[in-house]
Amino acid sequence: MSIQTLKILFNRDLDKLKFEIESYEFEKQIWAIDKNISNSAGNLCLHLIGNLNTYIGAEIGKTGYVRNRPLEFSLKDIPKSELVEKIENTISVVNNALDNLTEADLDAIYPQIVFEKEMTTGFFLIHLSTHLAYHLGQINYHRRLLDF
Repeated sequence: MSIQTLKILFNRDLDKLKFEIESYEFEKQIWAIDKNISNSAGNLCLHLIGNLNTYIGAEIGKTGYVRNRPLEFSLKDIPKSELVEKIENTISVVNNALDNLTEADLDAIYPQIVFEKEMTTGFFLIHLSTHLAYHLGQINYHRRLLDF
């Protein structure tokens, strides 16, 4: 595995997240929920920002970020421009943290127990990338279904 590959994937998907949020024609719809759609695109965006700032920013990049996970799902009506700014800041945080990793760091055990067992940093970074992609797909679908 390569750090450069991870950077490419995180940047691609964070840029796409920014695009998706910017693409909402009706800003209020970023926060819409409907029938079986219990999480708005805005809350999923906040969740991704919190997740990456916690596990990459604070743990790997030593940014001092402190997560408030419940707020990721309870905050509402944050302006689109503020969400975009948060995404842009997250891109910088992720890139700075990954720039300070070595290939040997990827094989080392990630400093936190997240899934009730040890895992390598490389494995966890791949998980974080797929978690980002999963919610990005939900946001894309949310926008196409509810932005009217």
